[in-house]
Amino acid sequence: MIVSRSVKALRKRERALAELVDRVPSHIWRLTADGEPIFFNKQMIDYLGRDIADLQLPDMSRLDAMIEMAIHPDDASGFRDALHHCFATGESFSTRYRLRRYDAVYRWMSSRADSIHDRHGRISQWYGLCHDIDDQVHAEEALQRSERHLQRLIDALPVHICSWTPAGELSYVSRRYMQELGLSKANFEEFARAAQELVHSEDSPEVQRRAAHCIRAGEPFMMRYRRRGPDGMFHWTEGRFEPLRDRNGAIVEWYGLSIDVEDQVRVQEALSLAQQNLARASQAASLAELSASIAHEISQPLAAVISSSDVSQRWLSAEPPNIERAQKAVERISASAHSAVEVVGRIRALFKRSETSRDYAALDSVVREARDLMAEEAMRRRVRMDIELERDLPPIAFDRVQVQQVLINLIRNGLEAMDSAGDDRVLHIRARRATDTVQIEISDRGPGVEFPDRIFEPFFTTKGQGMGMGLAISRSIVESHGGRLSVEQADPYGAKFIFTLPVEVEQAARA
Repeated sequence: MIVSRSVKALRKRERALAELVDRVPSHIWRLTADGEPIFFNKQMIDYLGRDIADLQLPDMSRLDAMIEMAIHPDDASGFRDALHHCFATGESFSTRYRLRRYDAVYRWMSSRADSIHDRHGRISQWYGLCHDIDDQVHAEEALQRSERHLQRLIDALPVHICSWTPAGELSYVSRRYMQELGLSKANFEEFARAAQELVHSEDSPEVQRRAAHCIRAGEPFMMRYRRRGPDGMFHWTEGRFEPLRDRNGAIVEWYGLSIDVEDQVRVQEALSLAQQNLARASQAASLAELSASIAHEISQPLAAVISSSDVSQRWLSAEPPNIERAQKAVERISASAHSAVEVVGRIRALFKRSETSRDYAALDSVVREARDLMAEEAMRRRVRMDIELERDLPPIAFDRVQVQQVLINLIRNGLEAMDSAGDDRVLHIRARRATDTVQIEISDRGPGVEFPDRIFEPFFTTKGQGMGMGLAISRSIVESHGGRLSVEQADPYGAKFIFTLPVEVEQAARA
């Protein structure tokens, strides 16, 4: 009775195990030590179709017949060779292949088999597992096609692309970039050295400094510098790097590109030169027109003065002198002289700045706008502009256009002053409250001002070109606003231009 219950329990477990094997969503099979199939689970029989599962052909083993009928023709030979190699060596079997379904549709499978040994160490059977990976294979192929397309796109783009790890180690370089550097994957590590050698010696220290700062601070990098091209000539290049961050804000990769902007820079330089030439021509034309206008306006009363003087001299030289008529001539001289004075007064009034529309506003936005307008020229001259604006600057009454003209003129002078400077090219712009004024300081690291007592005089200039009117006009604008413009030595060297604009008492009380 006990034996009967044990047998029933054993059979129950066998049926449960058999059902489990048949329901597992994979193909399970078993082979003899010689490779003859002796078991397929229900999933595999249903997939292959019972006709193939029970296949027997004369002069051919059942396994070889099944391989011939069920494995894709392109995969059958490799599958058979791998399987027979395992039978001969006892090694595990693992491969991918396309298996024919009962409806003649081939699907990708991944199969693995291991041997079972008896107590003497001989292989007694082979157990195998096969599962459907068709969706995975097609997804991988689609991904590979997408990657190949993306790679072709990257290789075709006329830019250089690379990426770096968060620690600043190179992780990818586009093929076009590698070819220009004359490198291959074999000496991939030499990229940093080769790329650095291509940068112009004058630009290299600043490029390295700013790149290192951006990596440390996690800030985007953007800079123009000169790099030697395949023709051996230096070309202006714009490099940009942006960090990729995860959802927590941590940097996971740096992506960057560099592009040749030589033509753009040359066009900008040509445009700037043309604008300067046009401005000089316009100034010359304006001066010529002004001179002709002044000469025309003042020549008439002066001619009348000369004519009346001649007449007066004749009447006084007559015998006897005609005092009455000479007196009338002198009166005409006086009237003509007064007329000349009035003409000069009208000319002065023409150049006197009339009252313009002034609005109350804070200076910080105007300072930023002036900085932005000069950013391109600063980049071209390799000057870094630092800006420091005190918070909550009080509003003041000023003409936005005129004050911006002053800022741009002082910034441009500072940039030009550092043309002969070394690598330490920094222009510092600072705005702060100083008692009842707002004070703006623009400091450069150039050679300084040689004649500070004459620098604001009209037509006085220390440049090789120019009329020497910029600072004179700037001082006139500042003074017309009730402020003051001055210059002093910067620390540790260079020049610092300072101008102030008053905060009116009523507005100061509101602030």
